Amino acid sequence: MQINKNSFFLLVISLCIASCGMNKNAKSNMNSKTIMEVTTFNINSTANPMTFAKLDAEVESDFTSKQPGFIKRQSGVDDKGRYVVVVYWKSSADADASMNKFMADASVGDYAKMIDGPTMKMSRYAIDKPFTADESKFIEVMAFNVQSGTDMTKFDVTNQRVETDFTGKRKGFLQRLTGVNEDGRQVVAVYWANKTLSDASLQPFMEAPISKEFMQAMDQKSMSMGRYKILNMELTNKEKVAALLDSFNTGDQSPIAYINPNKYIQHNLSVADGLEGFGAVMKHAPPQGFKANVLRAFQDGEYVFTHTEYDFFGPQAGFDVFRFEDGLIVEHWDNLLPVQKPNPSGRTQFDGATDITDKEKTASNKQVVKDLLQNVFMNGQMDKIATYINPTKYIQHNPNVPDGLDGLGSAMKMMAEKGMMMEYSKIHKVLGEGNFVLTMSEGKLGKEPTAYYDLFRLENGQIVEHWDVITPIPPKSEWKNNNGKF
Repeated sequence: MQINKNSFFLLVISLCIASCGMNKNAKSNMNSKTIMEVTTFNINSTANPMTFAKLDAEVESDFTSKQPGFIKRQSGVDDKGRYVVVVYWKSSADADASMNKFMADASVGDYAKMIDGPTMKMSRYAIDKPFTADESKFIEVMAFNVQSGTDMTKFDVTNQRVETDFTGKRKGFLQRLTGVNEDGRQVVAVYWANKTLSDASLQPFMEAPISKEFMQAMDQKSMSMGRYKILNMELTNKEKVAALLDSFNTGDQSPIAYINPNKYIQHNLSVADGLEGFGAVMKHAPPQGFKANVLRAFQDGEYVFTHTEYDFFGPQAGFDVFRFEDGLIVEHWDNLLPVQKPNPSGRTQFDGATDITDKEKTASNKQVVKDLLQNVFMNGQMDKIATYINPTKYIQHNPNVPDGLDGLGSAMKMMAEKGMMMEYSKIHKVLGEGNFVLTMSEGKLGKEPTAYYDLFRLENGQIVEHWDVITPIPPKSEWKNNNGKF
């Protein structure tokens, strides 16, 4: 393999900087502990991120993981396209030996050529705890110097209390590792189950008393912080959908790769079929782009369904359903409604419970919801409604309906008096995960053909919470694809 010598030379120089500056005593101290090696860099502007991710996985499987003393390697990328590679070694000597082999190994040439050498920075830190966060999909890495004159014994206690008093109690937390390099520079690496759960902890962290005490000891000018999505992790279909929708916010084009380019059946009747139709919508985005805040995401076999707050040609509430084949999206349905004012009980279209529980009850919960629609809303057996809906605890998020069975009954009566009777004629899909069930139904609202998307939350076999998006089905003359709404 022919290596671009200039690019590789820059890579070699960058990697050498951190290790060549160590004195013998520092090296001896570092060599006695487990080493966290942190390297950050950009890739060249002409490099393809997907190709780089593939080569990065090959470097790990074919080279780094085979070196003596290797423990774990993880690569990640942040929202701005900056990369990190974190490698754990049994000793500094093992890390040195691996780097020397890496620089002489021609098989890494294509990988090296994609890295912008002058942007690369590497440092090694001695840590005391073993790495255990194998399932992490998101990592925060913060490096800093402490203020001159800091009592390091007290600082170390505070550093550990950050985990026991705050971070370790947060949902999605997996592990927090701390370390120090030969110059006394500190590092904190926090591993999370995913980016969403990490994001949810940022503001609470800034407000926590122990965090403020911790940050007061830092030399703020010396601090560097990176938040990275782990590369080359096998994503679930739910995570792929979340990444695709989040690309509206970030502008990241890579999640489009989760859509099958040769088979993408579109049921949004305002969008043309196939990947070309999706692309056409994105080209007509307003200057500020589209935004998507995924509030709830669920997976049922080959289907993923989401409840999302959009800024999509205006604020919208939406349910999306995606079907997968062989790990790629091949079909999409949705229902969108402009955001409405809170309902008479003060509920919005978005607030309410989010935690998924009772996964072993998915099938039975789906049956409860299906029976409700068939027996009550389609066959008119209103006397059975309390069988399916908890009569003392029923939270309603429909913009026009208050909480409780009485609220539902009053709203339906009022609508009937105005000639706006809700009619369900066919249930097309019943999808669920644990205590949440989504139905996609066809019917009429008054005389207008209507699509009903209803999301239900259940407890102990009864419905206790409900969200919906109800929209008219446009006439066929206005369709931009021939796949139908359902």
